[in-house]
Amino acid sequence: MSSTLFITGPITEPAGDTTLALIEAALSDGHRVDLCDTGDLGAAGPTVLAYTRQVLVADADARPWLETDAPRPRDVTGYDSIVYRRDPPFGLPELHATLLLEHVRGRVRFLTDPRGLREANEKLYALRFGAFVPPTAVLREPAAILAFAETHGGDAVVKPLDGCGGTGVFRLRLDDDNARVIAETATAEGRRCVVVQRYLPQATTGDKRIILLGGRVAGSFLRVPRSGEHRCNLHRGGTAVATVLTQRERELAAAVGAQCRRDGLGLVGVDVIGEHLTEINVTSPTGLRELQTLGLPSLPAQVIRGLLPAARPALLRAA
Repeated sequence: MSSTLFITGPITEPAGDTTLALIEAALSDGHRVDLCDTGDLGAAGPTVLAYTRQVLVADADARPWLETDAPRPRDVTGYDSIVYRRDPPFGLPELHATLLLEHVRGRVRFLTDPRGLREANEKLYALRFGAFVPPTAVLREPAAILAFAETHGGDAVVKPLDGCGGTGVFRLRLDDDNARVIAETATAEGRRCVVVQRYLPQATTGDKRIILLGGRVAGSFLRVPRSGEHRCNLHRGGTAVATVLTQRERELAAAVGAQCRRDGLGLVGVDVIGEHLTEINVTSPTGLRELQTLGLPSLPAQVIRGLLPAARPALLRAA
């Protein structure tokens, strides 16, 4: 029996959770699945250990949707593959986890290479693709953020460097009396850097989530924001709608996908607004259930069968 270790946090929204969908697919194919969090990884001499729980039941429609046994230590090299699915922020516990995983390189398959996790900040990785990103800056001073907005039509989006799911994302308009307050709040009064991008008016009709599997487009959908909300994230009330990619978006996806293959990023969510690249999600991208609902074949099953050695060749380059 093949086995996979999922490194993940609590699953709180089962209906649309991609991690749970992957676990269900692995169990359905008869594989063993164990869970741990980043803080459950350690070492005894050269042996990397994880305090893991075996998944006994996984079903998004059940209550509880996840049943496991009691945690116990296991040698990480006893697994065939590792799936890292820990939501941002990527902090010291996550850094330490990826450094520990370096010691099993070549003996376990990774869906997402630990080096790629360390290198690909989800907001900054997009800057490698300058031909596709909107005007963007990384700034700390509130005055500099306001000046950027003034240069780009008085309308900008401000994002934390380490957030996910739309948390901490502001739309900053200079004609709003709260513009300076937003800049001060987002930067903690100038103590932390943020990403600032020119606001793209196409955001009112939604953003496109492109799923890359092994660096190639596996599917895409449009996330339409709910009324009165500038964020398109699904768990902020956005709705998934079928879409097609334009020629420029296909070129964008090909460029990003090629780099993701080089960096060992097996499952990636690319966000596009108005044919502009805004983010590249590498740690725990979502959208696989939505694509299935829209009629695509089961991507969770494709991920599992491409990753585990009993099935098709690995999605990633050789470690």
